Amino acid sequence: MAMTTETNLLVELALLSGPISVAVLIGLLLGWAWKPKWAVDLVGGLQQPTGLPRLDSMKPHLPSFIASFIPDKVEPTEFPPRSTEMGLGSRKLAVMDEDLEYLHRLVELTDGGPVWLPMMERSLPSFSYQAWRRDPESGPPQYRSKTIFEDATPEIVRDLFWDDEFRLSNKWDDMLIYHSTLEECPITGTMVVHWLRKFPFFCSDREYIIGRRIWKFGNTYYCVTKGDPNASVPRRNKPRRVDLYYSSWCIRPAESIRGNGQRTACEVLLFHYEDMGIPWEIAKLGVRQGMWGCVKKIEPGLRAYQIARRSGKPLSRCGTMAQINTSINANYFSSLEDNNGSSDIIGTDEKPSGRNIPRLIVVGGAIALACTLDGGLLTKAIIFGVARRFAWPRRAM
Repeated sequence: MAMTTETNLLVELALLSGPISVAVLIGLLLGWAWKPKWAVDLVGGLQQPTGLPRLDSMKPHLPSFIASFIPDKVEPTEFPPRSTEMGLGSRKLAVMDEDLEYLHRLVELTDGGPVWLPMMERSLPSFSYQAWRRDPESGPPQYRSKTIFEDATPEIVRDLFWDDEFRLSNKWDDMLIYHSTLEECPITGTMVVHWLRKFPFFCSDREYIIGRRIWKFGNTYYCVTKGDPNASVPRRNKPRRVDLYYSSWCIRPAESIRGNGQRTACEVLLFHYEDMGIPWEIAKLGVRQGMWGCVKKIEPGLRAYQIARRSGKPLSRCGTMAQINTSINANYFSSLEDNNGSSDIIGTDEKPSGRNIPRLIVVGGAIALACTLDGGLLTKAIIFGVARRFAWPRRAM
């Protein structure tokens, strides 16, 4: 009797474990085919195992009662999955901490690059401007400028530079003709934007894919924008894409240039370079002459932006993203003090080159280049700056 009871118990356990085993097997197979997003995100840093068969290819070899649960075609989940939010999927952030460190070294003049040569110094009652240039051993000329805007906070200037909608509608940057946001990260504020910029009639428009991000250290903002070579936007013949692009700011409070000792002004240190696709000596002449005209347009745009914000005009999406910043720990920069060296600023204006190029040759070359070359970035400042340079050769800077 006892043996019969044990036998019946074993039979019942076998009958019960059979469906459970089948359910577990089905669960494992289906779970591998349809991995939930939360589970994939949890182990997002791992790589997908290789050599495992697809579930739908296994269907003919499985028992019919198991195969009935499997669709004819199962698409495997990407592992880790792509995400529209950068930094949460396989696409790394377009602007990283090393970009902040590079900008900080530029601000502190400790990047170890060549000396900065003064280009110009201008001032108006509402703002002042200084500019420098240097020539690295390789790559295009680099520019450094310091602008002080009166009666402006770092936050309003930060938002102005980031607000592409206002940049386009106000036309303080009259070369921008199109913008769109390709990617954004609501955690870090990192964005990838798509720009089209209009150039003179003898040049085609130019395309930029720009990654950008803002760090905050107290009331100081480190704003990095640079070309993003990893963007998924297909490359086209026209408009031609500008790959080498760097334009970044350090925005912080400053003492008023009125001399009243009040910190009611905002200082902007800009570092900019890009591959314009033309001889750099000609480019430097044009930038030198056209820079002030471009800078003067920013200040009226800033005042219009202040008025719009005070009137309660809704903030654009780009303006909202400008307010998502990565905070910097107080000890972060102290760890960067031991770096490559210093970059001095020469206190005297740069001297003309000793090489005397005949005027007609340079002007003729500039005209021929403007009319025929479609391989680089020909800005209005360069072309018309060169013309002004040789039309008024003795005009004081």
